Amino acid sequence: MPETVLVTGAFGLVGSATVRQLLADGRRVVATDLDVPANRKAATLLPPTDVRWADLTDPDAVVALLGAVSPAAIVHLAAIIPPVCYARPALARRVNVDATGFLVNAAKALPTPPRFVQASSVAAYGARNPHHVTDVLTADTALQPSDNYGAHKVEAEQLVRGSGLDWVVLRLGGVLTSEPRFDLDLDTIYFEASLPLDGRIQTVDVRDVARAFVAATTAPVIGDTLLIGGDDSHRLVQGDIAPSTAAAMGLVGGVPARRKGNPDSDTDWFATDWMDTTRSAEALNFQRVSWPQLLAETADRMGWRRYPARLAAPLAHALLRRRSPYYRYPGRYADPWRVIGAKWDDPRPDRSPT
Repeated sequence: MPETVLVTGAFGLVGSATVRQLLADGRRVVATDLDVPANRKAATLLPPTDVRWADLTDPDAVVALLGAVSPAAIVHLAAIIPPVCYARPALARRVNVDATGFLVNAAKALPTPPRFVQASSVAAYGARNPHHVTDVLTADTALQPSDNYGAHKVEAEQLVRGSGLDWVVLRLGGVLTSEPRFDLDLDTIYFEASLPLDGRIQTVDVRDVARAFVAATTAPVIGDTLLIGGDDSHRLVQGDIAPSTAAAMGLVGGVPARRKGNPDSDTDWFATDWMDTTRSAEALNFQRVSWPQLLAETADRMGWRRYPARLAAPLAHALLRRRSPYYRYPGRYADPWRVIGAKWDDPRPDRSPT
């Protein structure tokens, strides 16, 4: 019988793709996530697999889950990401940090401890001003998180590194999908519009992310921290992503212009940048989908719907303009942390959880 891989957060964007890739590779998978309607619906869209519903913030539930599954590897993807982590900081800490600790402790107690593959993020590096920073991110770049999400990822990495388990950490760039998505809520649109349009970001297709996680369960990368981004065609700026994706869906001109970042401030930027993926690409062989390919697939999957979408583009532009965090906002530059804090909560990492 093949060894079991336990995937947490199995019905999110990355989790679903990872489960699919493991099953396609003939691996035995146990998928775990919260038992909520959205996850039950997502589970029906995957090939048949062993599903175990569990709340990872409950240490007893984690012990019971790992005892029943006895995995050879854990791919830990469960997380609360921006902007929800700003709106619910206490819950985000329980999921992003505490649950990681519970998993690590339960894994250590197994008769044969598993390999632990931890999903981290380039958010751990903090704000990056492209006018002052000319290098790209590496595994050794200093970690200076600007928000609670980045700080949570730093803490989770520390828990995994100090566990004594065989561990691998994957820091993800901007994960995208070529599947047309119509379920983006207004909060997510507001958050993404708050980011400086000239901030550097390296994106990556979610299927390539799944390939990286699957490879990390067996590749000779124990003790490595690897950066997961697409090939050089994915080296973009924030302002490239939404207009290009919208145009691929037929919404040409549907996304209004955003604000540039302040070149004189090193703090008023978001925590993304380009990265050196040389080591991760060699070790995990995951980069398959280029940025142009992703856009072409998006257009193909939209099909005939691109034509009515084109007609709706002016309405979308007007709606998004009025919903922009900078609509009638003073100044000329983007001010992401201030508008995020005004809408949700103080995003800085040095505040005590409530």
